[in-house]
Amino acid sequence: MSMPTSNNPSKGRLTGGKVLMIFVGFFGVMFAVNIFMAFQALSTFPGLEVSSSYADSQDFNIRRDAQEALHWQAAVETRGSGAGATVILHLTDASGAPVMPAQMEALLTRPTNQTQDQLLALQLIDGAWQAPADLDQGRWRLRLTGRADDGTDYRHNLTFWVN
Repeated sequence: MSMPTSNNPSKGRLTGGKVLMIFVGFFGVMFAVNIFMAFQALSTFPGLEVSSSYADSQDFNIRRDAQEALHWQAAVETRGSGAGATVILHLTDASGAPVMPAQMEALLTRPTNQTQDQLLALQLIDGAWQAPADLDQGRWRLRLTGRADDGTDYRHNLTFWVN
């Protein structure tokens, strides 16, 4: 009895075309994953927060607990876009009353670009802190730094989108 033979002599053999397809497929997947990961890293990276992570970490828990004891809640909204926009900061205490910090600075930033940073001149209007701003569409961050009447430092970053 004879063994059946195949009419295709390259069946089961590794040919140049198969090697090329394996090579293109492997590197195609690798490039696709790298592009996806780079996009994710750039779209979610908040930027430098502190100059020395070690030094900042030494008393982080103490500062966090003191800030949480203030029971301040912060939320941001915007009205309009472009040069005539308004940033509205709702900073309230545990009872929902507006907070009047002893000191407060609000820096409006883009997470990946410092050229549009704006130091806001907040004014308390109708129970909310408001300031004019130049807001292009996209992702923004409001960095609050201040101090309560009792001397407790306050830091809060609020990320928001302008459509």
